[in-house]
Amino acid sequence: MKNTKNSGHIIKDVAAGSIADELEIESGDVLLAINNYVINDVFDYRYYCNDEYLDVLIRKPDGEEWLLEIEKEYDEELGIEFENSLMSEYKSCSNKCIFCFIDQMPPGMRKTLYFKDDDSRLSFLQGNYITLTNMNDDDIQRIIEMKLAPINISVHTTNPQLRCTMTNNRFAGDKLKYLKLLYDNHIEMNGQIVLCKGVNDGAELEKTIDDLSKLMPFMKSVSIVPAGITKYRDGLYPLELFDGAESGDIIDVIESRQKEFYDRYNLHFIHASDEWYINAGRDFPKEETYDGYIQIENGVGMMRLLIDETEDKLMTLSGSDSDRNRKKDIKRTVTIATGVLAYDTIRILAAKVTNMYDNIHVNVVKIYNHFFGETITVTGLITGQDLVEQLKEYGKNNSFGDAILITSCMLRAGERVFLDDMTVDEAVDALGVDITIVGSSGGDFVESIINPEYGMDNNFYDMI
Repeated sequence: MKNTKNSGHIIKDVAAGSIADELEIESGDVLLAINNYVINDVFDYRYYCNDEYLDVLIRKPDGEEWLLEIEKEYDEELGIEFENSLMSEYKSCSNKCIFCFIDQMPPGMRKTLYFKDDDSRLSFLQGNYITLTNMNDDDIQRIIEMKLAPINISVHTTNPQLRCTMTNNRFAGDKLKYLKLLYDNHIEMNGQIVLCKGVNDGAELEKTIDDLSKLMPFMKSVSIVPAGITKYRDGLYPLELFDGAESGDIIDVIESRQKEFYDRYNLHFIHASDEWYINAGRDFPKEETYDGYIQIENGVGMMRLLIDETEDKLMTLSGSDSDRNRKKDIKRTVTIATGVLAYDTIRILAAKVTNMYDNIHVNVVKIYNHFFGETITVTGLITGQDLVEQLKEYGKNNSFGDAILITSCMLRAGERVFLDDMTVDEAVDALGVDITIVGSSGGDFVESIINPEYGMDNNFYDMI
């Protein structure tokens, strides 16, 4: 074998009709090697599986080893799922960033919520952002050789000393050299700046934007997001929130640079997350500004996309004969529960829906985050206990109607569980009314309001 770091990877499942299925590879088998290479992790697996001719070594549960010769299309999947999706241990974060949200969590939550990941494989596979601080030259060279992209990088500042201060890691500044190395080897990157008032804003932000723009076009985008500040900051670096005027100043800096970058590279490149526009009381930019919503997972353009999709859906419905007939028959009242940040947008969009349907009524309830503190305003961090407590109070004087609608981002991925481990079923029992889980698109938003059967024919896990 050409490397010998592990004893194989247990296969969890095999897709029906796949190459692996046809070769009688089964759950419980162990993958030992591909083309005489021991597979250390998912990067190795994906890289070596790209060949058109493979020799795959499998060990069966009885200890018998099978060497399978496979001829396939380039990039064709084998159809194997492993018990550990990374096929090795997760790499934890070695930093103690002054803005770290995990350090601002209350005690007593489930253990997994306190794990800080900083794993380049999760950047490639799931879009997570990494600081590069726990990577070495060999790790970067591996990314380059395997052409793993895009790599999402939490930069925060290009001032080496300030980066060390912000991450509380004396090596963090030196790791900035990897940005140039990735650029030189044409590895696509996306960047993130968590902006902290009085720390990396102002002239420091301008310099960081200038420095990162020199990495275009391989640095495709950079998002600027405000640091989240909970009520659990005792003993931590004293951070303050940006006010409305300061948020407007940040937007002005970003928008003043976007035209320059677009003229040069056909990319707006630097993007403000939605919070800045909401805090400043400004309209969201048009769709074309977001360069295909390349940073939407960072909250960049989520509101614009929701607005446009909702309006597109309503326009489609307005021209439908079946919908015109349906308008007369539907009588429905629903209650939407949403976070402070999205409240005004959701309320406006709900009104656009009800303006088309005489017998549909929507209540929109603003849920404050008592669990983490009211400085946390995003819907995705609303806990079950805050939802239930505040809806109960609302329900004392108001009817919920036929259902309560909540967005899927409130729940743990793939599960009917809130961040505080309360289940959706427990919330339903406490409130005495059905809760409908709504997908993230504007089409889902409209259908969940007008269609009593929304979600009934869909697998919940397909919507989140």
